[in-house]
Amino acid sequence: MNRFERFPSSSREAEVRYLDGDFRVVRPGTFVRCAVTGQPIPLDELRYWSVDLQEAYSSPQAVLARLHPERGGR
Repeated sequence: MNRFERFPSSSREAEVRYLDGDFRVVRPGTFVRCAVTGQPIPLDELRYWSVDLQEAYSSPQAVLARLHPERGGR
């Protein structure tokens, strides 16, 4: 899959174990979902996650929204 092919018709959600500085794919797939927005994140573009919460995030803003909801994600 190249980076211009977003989600082939056979795509499915992966199950991932988030580690410090890395992640391990437990069940094969092409993407995970952002815990805040629900947006699909291709595995090759996954940059943000929480080891403690075992969640993926689509952007730094999504991380802030999860960790500091009282600030409204700011």
